[in-house]
Amino acid sequence: MVITSEKGSLMSNTVTLSAASFAIRPVSSFDEFADHSRDLLNQTVGSDLVLFPELFTLELFTIADSWQNDPVSALTRIDEYTHQYRELFSSEARTRNQFIAAGSHLESREDGFYNVAYIFGPDGERYEHRKTHIFPAESGWSTLEGSDMDVIELPFAKVGLNICYESEIPECATSLTEQGAEIILCPSYTFTEHGYWRVRHCAQARAIENQVYFVHCATGGMPGGPIPNGWTQSTILSPCDFPWNPDGIVAQASEVNTENVITSTVDLDALRRNRLDGAATTYKDRRRRADTYRSWPSHTAALQRS
Repeated sequence: MVITSEKGSLMSNTVTLSAASFAIRPVSSFDEFADHSRDLLNQTVGSDLVLFPELFTLELFTIADSWQNDPVSALTRIDEYTHQYRELFSSEARTRNQFIAAGSHLESREDGFYNVAYIFGPDGERYEHRKTHIFPAESGWSTLEGSDMDVIELPFAKVGLNICYESEIPECATSLTEQGAEIILCPSYTFTEHGYWRVRHCAQARAIENQVYFVHCATGGMPGGPIPNGWTQSTILSPCDFPWNPDGIVAQASEVNTENVITSTVDLDALRRNRLDGAATTYKDRRRRADTYRSWPSHTAALQRS
């Protein structure tokens, strides 16, 4: 399903994107977390769309005096701040006249806890995506899986969300691209260097095979207690083809595991042309023989029976 902004579809040729690597640190109040977030937003002046990383709101867990000794199952306690979190980023989007993809947050719904990503807009827009594929290490806080993979039609581009592990499941990005996505936003939180590179390499693969821009924004910090360490080096990626750098990197944080903001302007017309006449036209070619792909499971079953 494609969700359209109230402003309608007025697609521009270029979009300025920012990715804010957020390093979790102990705070004493929600206001301190808000100031931390605003410090990064202050570095994104002029950006159309700002992305924060997955579960950066775990910083709110440190407000409780007991946080360092609490079990990992208690991390869902940050749901207590859901209303304040939504109000903060809704207000910042209006004030700054930006769309803010405010990472993701653990929150309670009718049947349990979900890892929910949001995009807030300058006219009060609010879109959400519930993570559909939960990484095994997330089982400690019993998060449920969402079922929808929708494209959001913003005034300047069609965008979609892949939360961290979803980028490692090719069908998630494919579903978004089939619905018209041109930019896929990946708020991420990986606990090891191995995990970081799994997501990072998959992000580049998704950009190539779907011919989309892919923004990978990761949580950092080593706060201690039950909060996992984060590994971060955020990137904005393109297909590896002639309109862009050979390695596909549009922008990348210069330092590893350092809080920072990267910003770059991407050309949607270049992307659209590349889908038609690029050196590797994977966007259309991987759909061209879909009937063949669908036949393979039956062939495999026949071989197994023989």
